[in-house]
Amino acid sequence: MSNRVITINRMFGSNGRLIGKTLAEKLEIGFYDKELIDLAAKKNNIPFDTLAKVDEKKASQWVFPVDSELQFTDNFSFVPMNDVLYDLQRKIILSLPQKEDCVIVGRCATNILKDKSLKIFIHAPFEDRVQNVIRRTGREEASARKLVKKMDKERRAYYEYFTDSKWLDMTQYDLCLDSSRMGYEKCIEEIENQLQMMKK
Repeated sequence: MSNRVITINRMFGSNGRLIGKTLAEKLEIGFYDKELIDLAAKKNNIPFDTLAKVDEKKASQWVFPVDSELQFTDNFSFVPMNDVLYDLQRKIILSLPQKEDCVIVGRCATNILKDKSLKIFIHAPFEDRVQNVIRRTGREEASARKLVKKMDKERRAYYEYFTDSKWLDMTQYDLCLDSSRMGYEKCIEEIENQLQMMKK
């Protein structure tokens, strides 16, 4: 690896983002999650909200995902904004290993940087993830269950559409961690240990 780059794929409600952000803060390195949307928006003069609506979502084959005049300009030639955002984020992700040490969460980064990063998958049992979402958002249990199922479905469809790989194929990751069983501090410790091993 040119620099220390950790890419994290995660089930919704598994605290994968929290683990990634805490790890980046501990290592004092860059952290990229929704920050990638902001970078893509600023570099290409596209409103952040327009891109945020399609983040980590596969385009529908029936309708364009956003009601925006941008979708029909010459710059995008009727390409779904989902695909536009993926391509913009992919370019940014590919540039990061040459620039800095960092943690990247989601956005197919584990696949995009498959040979240039430590690839992590964070998972947890469904019931534990539901409880995490309830604590985090204050939702009723039925609503939390529905949201976890919806987000997992969207993330799987997005990942498999853009990578031609199976989201839950654990052989494509260097380290798979159950955040419910281990706790996020132990997960961070395991990732740090793996980083040290890769240096040898």
